[in-house]
Order: sequence, then C-alpha cells, then structure tokens
Amino acid sequence: MRLSLAWVLTFLASFRGSLGVYWNVNDTDSINNATALVATGLLDYYTGLQYGNPIGMFSSPYYWWEAGGAWGSILDFWWYTGNTTYNGILKQALLAQTGNNNDYVPLNQSVTEGNDDQAFWGLVVMAAAERNFENPAEDEPQWLYLAQAVFNTMALRWDDDTCGGGLRWQIFTWNSGYDYKNTVSNGALFHIAARLARYTGNTSYVDWAEKVFDWMKGIDLLEENGVNWVYDGAKVEGNCTNITKLVWTYNQGLLMSGSAYLWNMTQDEKWHTRAWEFLNGSEVFFNNSVLYEVTCQSANSCNTDQRSFKAYFSRFLGLTAQLVPESRSKIMGWIRTSAAAAAQSCSGGTDGHTCGLNWFYDGWDGYYGLGEQMAALEIMQNVYCLDRPAPYTAETGGTSIGNGAAGTETQATNLSPLTITTGSRAAAGIITAVIGLSIIACTVWLVI
Repeated sequence: MRLSLAWVLTFLASFRGSLGVYWNVNDTDSINNATALVATGLLDYYTGLQYGNPIGMFSSPYYWWEAGGAWGSILDFWWYTGNTTYNGILKQALLAQTGNNNDYVPLNQSVTEGNDDQAFWGLVVMAAAERNFENPAEDEPQWLYLAQAVFNTMALRWDDDTCGGGLRWQIFTWNSGYDYKNTVSNGALFHIAARLARYTGNTSYVDWAEKVFDWMKGIDLLEENGVNWVYDGAKVEGNCTNITKLVWTYNQGLLMSGSAYLWNMTQDEKWHTRAWEFLNGSEVFFNNSVLYEVTCQSANSCNTDQRSFKAYFSRFLGLTAQLVPESRSKIMGWIRTSAAAAAQSCSGGTDGHTCGLNWFYDGWDGYYGLGEQMAALEIMQNVYCLDRPAPYTAETGGTSIGNGAAGTETQATNLSPLTITTGSRAAAGIITAVIGLSIIACTVWLVI
C-alpha cells in the first residue's frame, strides 16, 4: 500500500508527546532545548551553504526581505539563549548581502527591492549593534554603519510631491505597489530612527521619527483613540485619502516598540502614552492571550509573507517590555501563554518539531514553512526578554562604530543604484518602453 506524504506527516504528528518539543516555562533546560530544535528547523530552509546558491538567502518561495527577518530571529536566538551554534553563518549572511555601497541594496535585489525589504535588513543590523554581536573586521562595514546607511537611503526617498510626504512602498516606478504608501515602509523608517536616536544620542533622529509619525497620523494611517490601531497603507491616487484599513501584527509592533524606544530615550510622556495605546490596541491580535494574525488567520488566507508577521511582533513585544517597565506584566502574560501554545504546535513533520500556523490547534495543524518556524521561535525565546539587558547604547556598552553620513558618501544625494529623481523616472519610463517594444518586435520576428 502506498501512503501519501500528507498521511505520513499527520501520522507522525500524532506522536507529538515523543517527537514534539518539550516546553516548561519554569525550566531553563526545557526552553533552551525547545528553542534549539525550532531554530534548527528554521535553518532547514536556508540554502546559502549549498553550492551555487547566494549566501544569506533561503529557499523559494521566501523572498529576500524575509531572509532579513529570519536572521533577526537567529540573532535573537543567540542573545536570549546564549547558544552560539549559528553565529558564524549569521555574521557571514549579514555581510554577504550588504551590496556594493554597504546599504543593503545588493545588485541581485536592486530591480525588485522595496523600501520595506531594505528596512528588514536594517532592523537586524541595528539589533546586532544594540547587542554587541561580534563586530566585523576593521575593513568591513560595521553594524551601526549599516543601520545608518539603511536609514539614510530610505530617508532620502521621502516623497513630498504626493500626499504631503511619506515613503512609497516600492522604489522603482515600474514595480507593482509604487503607487502605494504602506505602513510597513514608513513604520520601519520611524522605528529605525527611534533606535538610532537612542543608540547614538543624536536628536536629529528624534526629529525624523516625529516627522514620520506626524505624517502617518495626519493621513489617518494611525487611529488614535486610546486603543490605537495601525492600518496597512494608502493609495497615492486621491492624495492618500483612500486608507486600506487592514491591521497586521508587525505594523502594530513597529509603532509600539518605536514609541517605547523614544520614551526610554527622551522621557517625553507623549511617547509613553503612545507606546501604551499601541499596546492596548494589540489586544485585537490575542484570543485568550494566544497570539494570532487576526486579518487572515481565521479565514485560513494568510500568504507566505503574512505567516511570518507574528515573529516580528513577538520581537517587538519583548523590546517594549524591556524599555517600558509598566508594560511588563501585560506583555509577559501574552508571551508566556502564546509561547506554550506555539511550542505544542511544533510537533509536526518528519523531524517531529515542525511548527504550525494556528497555535489554538491541539498539536500541529499541518501548516509549515519559514514563517511558521520563525514565529514560534521568536515568541518562545522572548520568554527570556526580561532576563537579558535592554538594548545597549553607545553610552551603556555598545561598541559598534557608525557614521552619520553612511550610505551617502559617494554623492551628496546618493540613493545607491536606486536614485529616484524626475530625470531618472523619465529615463526609467523610456527604458521600460524600449524593452516593451523590443519584446513585441522579437515576437513579430519569430512569427514571421
């Protein structure tokens, strides 16, 4: 009798008591062993060590931006558990994808890369600086420098010509989404500015964070009513009056933890209030204190990207708890309950510790992938967030070296290979038209 793979996996998952991860939040060995198994499962999707494959990248269908997110989870794994097993390939990956200008616009991504894609690599190197991850050699770009280069190149793309400001989702005019100003791009710019402000002490970054926040609030991407929600984005057409009112965990987390960073640095009560209000708004993502992606998970419609969003939100929850002491009781209740639920979902696959999407399900729900593995790992390892120091700054032990002009040294207004000016937009349109005509001409020639 031939058995289908799905049947075999389901059969194996039924033995989760013996194959799944063992979880006891009061037992350090249990947490360390469980997170190690899940981290190993995450790196099963890594292809950068295979001959002919680019270092730092994961298997299809996982895009470049999600690779940056995944390395952020591996960095957190080291930081929270002390496990150094993957530090070598982590450092190798972070340096391999920096691009010729050390701004995370590598040539292999430069045609399709969006602002949010670049930002996710900026987030992981910012964390590397804040946690004193092993510094690169002197002749290599440093973590802080890379984070500043990402911020600078993104900030130089700020678009005052439409909607009174904001970043577009895409960088090139021909990419789908260029006509959309999405929250994750702008929220990430706000978030990175807040972290750079706290790390460097440079209040110019605070000014930028204020600018981005006020713009988002001004076009109603942020609903402030005591329980704040963060919406997905707005179409440029109509001057950004058409808001897409979808809520996602990672957008909520970017604004919440960014506000926490700013309050921790400035002690300005408005940022304390905002951090709390975004935290209160996050209740929409919990059912009996178990985290879920409310916009898509109930309908089983989460796409590949969306299955990873809970990972980043879990990371941002931990950071907020570290920076805003009053938030700790609420956040840790969510983290501990969700971690236990996630751990029991990691009982599938042929390895016995493949993690599922739905943490309410009793055991593994049959879903699997890089996003599911990453999300479970992040919520599980963040049970340690209060056992580790808050992010370091240059004044409290941070050793990474930066440069305020990072990413802009070659030209006064350098935007890596993606400079967007009126002239370049026109040139891009001409190039696109020429390519289109060439394709038509070739087709006609082949037919003839």
